[in-house]
Amino acid sequence: MDGDLLSDLLAPLRLHGVFHSRWQARAPWGVAGQRENCALLHYVDQGSCTVELPGLPPVTLATGDLAVFPHGSAHRLADRPGRATVPLSGVLPERQPGGVRTVEIDGPGARTVMLCGGLHYDRAAATPLYQALPPLFVLESARLRAHPLLGATLERLAGEWDTAAPGAQLVALRAFELVFVLALRAALDAPGSALPAGAAVLEALRHPGVAAALHTVQTRFAEPWTVETLAAQAGMSRSAFAATFRRLVGQAPMRHLTARRMQEAARLLSETALPHNRISERVGYGTPVGFHLAFRQWYGLTPGEYRADARP
Repeated sequence: MDGDLLSDLLAPLRLHGVFHSRWQARAPWGVAGQRENCALLHYVDQGSCTVELPGLPPVTLATGDLAVFPHGSAHRLADRPGRATVPLSGVLPERQPGGVRTVEIDGPGARTVMLCGGLHYDRAAATPLYQALPPLFVLESARLRAHPLLGATLERLAGEWDTAAPGAQLVALRAFELVFVLALRAALDAPGSALPAGAAVLEALRHPGVAAALHTVQTRFAEPWTVETLAAQAGMSRSAFAATFRRLVGQAPMRHLTARRMQEAARLLSETALPHNRISERVGYGTPVGFHLAFRQWYGLTPGEYRADARP
């Protein structure tokens, strides 16, 4: 990758807390969770289970497998596909960052032991590139073994520790953060055939030309880019670059650039007192009028209205 694009992808998220739980469930069992404002991790320490997402085929997790949900997508967990489920809110109510819980589900069947974690982040800070990640990717145990630090951290997290010890919450947050970063890195290292369904953006991150353009958009969005100059940055012809970028990222290059500029503009309006003309310069618009029109078209609000709504 050109530059550290993985850091560019994750650094703006500003992770601020983790809720994690240890599950011991015996078949038959099934739990359905709604979409959450966090990234989710499920690590199977013993046994197996099935993950089901709307519109996707069921995925079986075996012992040692890790499932990552970058957007906290709604999904079902059960001992087998099609199993009747109960709402997660009834099993684990009030899942606040910093909490640790144990869940036990009794039954006569096979036993599954899992570690589940929810990494809370500022969704507004998620870059367009992060938002393009697939709803789920799975790292099988063999891939975890190829990344010893990731595997060892998961094994340690799956064990018990003294949650009352000084700094325990911060240690847990940093450990889950490490797992999240290492899992994405392991996914990027996977052979093309091993990438999860819908993970074209992961392929984009390791495509030499497209990755160079993505790094440029992520870090130099205020410059006056065109499709031609981005293609030159990627070392590709205009037509090949535009087609490859759209296929892998899911957006045209200039649309992705606009999304990055608008995301940064929204952040500046929410978090700073900079005047609109200064913000327009920082995000690559030559005039405040052009910025005003682009922002209103993107968000359906003027910059002033957006700033007023973002105030406590």
